[in-house]
Amino acid sequence: MKNKALGEIIAMAMVSCYTEAMKMRSEVEIMGVEEKYLSDMETILSHRHDNGADYWTTTDCKLLKGAPYTTLESALYLLELGVSPDDEVLKNVAALIFCNWKKDGRIKISPTGGIYPCQTALAVNVLCRMGYAEDDRLQKSFAYFLETQQEGGGWKCNKYSFGRGEETAYATPYTTLVVLDLLRYSSYCNHDARLHKAVDFLLEHWTLRKPISPCHYGIGTRFLQIEYPFRGYNLFYYVYVLSFYDRAKKDKRFLDALKTLEEKTINGEIPVERVVPKLAKLHFCKKGKTSALATRRYERFYRMFQNNKPMGKERISCLPETKRISFQRCVRFF
Repeated sequence: MKNKALGEIIAMAMVSCYTEAMKMRSEVEIMGVEEKYLSDMETILSHRHDNGADYWTTTDCKLLKGAPYTTLESALYLLELGVSPDDEVLKNVAALIFCNWKKDGRIKISPTGGIYPCQTALAVNVLCRMGYAEDDRLQKSFAYFLETQQEGGGWKCNKYSFGRGEETAYATPYTTLVVLDLLRYSSYCNHDARLHKAVDFLLEHWTLRKPISPCHYGIGTRFLQIEYPFRGYNLFYYVYVLSFYDRAKKDKRFLDALKTLEEKTINGEIPVERVVPKLAKLHFCKKGKTSALATRRYERFYRMFQNNKPMGKERISCLPETKRISFQRCVRFF
C-alpha cells in the first residue's frame, strides 16, 4: 500500500526540471521575491529526483537518503526560504512522511532497520514546521516522546557505534534538542515538568561539555561554530530552541550560550561559519558571509527574549508574508 501511495504521489510530479524552473522563475519574480533566493529554490528543486524517485526520496521511500538533499532536509530548506506549507510540493512531502507514521507515534524513515528516536524526531519536526502539530497523529507522536523520556531528562538512541563506555549512560543531546524543538509546537511547552527536565539536561551539557551518549555529542570547537541551516547539534540551534522555554531564559548557562552567540555576530548579523559543502553555493547560507535569513531568526528570538515576551508556537516563516512563495502558482503537475 505504501509503495502504491508513493507511486501515485510521484506520478503527479513528472516534469521537466529546466522547463518548470523557467516557469517558476517568471511567476515568482512577478511576486517580488529576491533573485538570490529564487536561484536557491531552483537548485533545491533540481535535486528532487537525485535519489531515484520524486520529492528527494528513493523508490522504497527512504526519507533521509542522499544528504544534504534528503526529503526531510529539503523540505526544511524550502520552508526556510519562505515557501508556504500549503503548496503542493510540501503537501506531498508531508504525505510521504505520514505514509511511514506508526500507530504508536513513531515514524519509520527507511523500509529496513529499526526506528530510532532521532529519526522520528526529525520527521515529526518537519511536520510541525509545516503546521500539522494539531493533527491527531502528531498528538500521538508527542505522547510517544513523553512516554519514552529517559530518567535524566533527555531522549536516547541506543546505537552504540563507539562502544559502551560510561559516557553512553547519558541521553543523546542532539535528539533531545530536536524533541524540544518539535514539542514547542505542543500544549506541553512551558506547562509540563517533564520538559523542564529536558531543558535542564541540555543546560547541564553546556557545563559538562564532554562528549556524551552513544553518539558522542560534545560541546567543543565544532559545536561552537555557527551552522546554518540547522542540520545538527550546534550553538545557534541550541540557543534558538532553548529560547522558547521559559525555564532556560533566566538560567546562567543559557545566558552564557546566548552571549557566546551574540559575540559571534557581525554588526548584529549572523555569520555562517559552517555549512555542508553541497550547500555551499546557495546564497542564503554562504560560508564566511552573514545570512539575512539566519539573522532574522536570531533577531526574532533575541528581541522576544529581551522584551521577555512568550515566543509562541506558531508556524515560523523567515520571510515577510508579502514574500511567501506559492508553488501552486508556478509549478504544473502532470
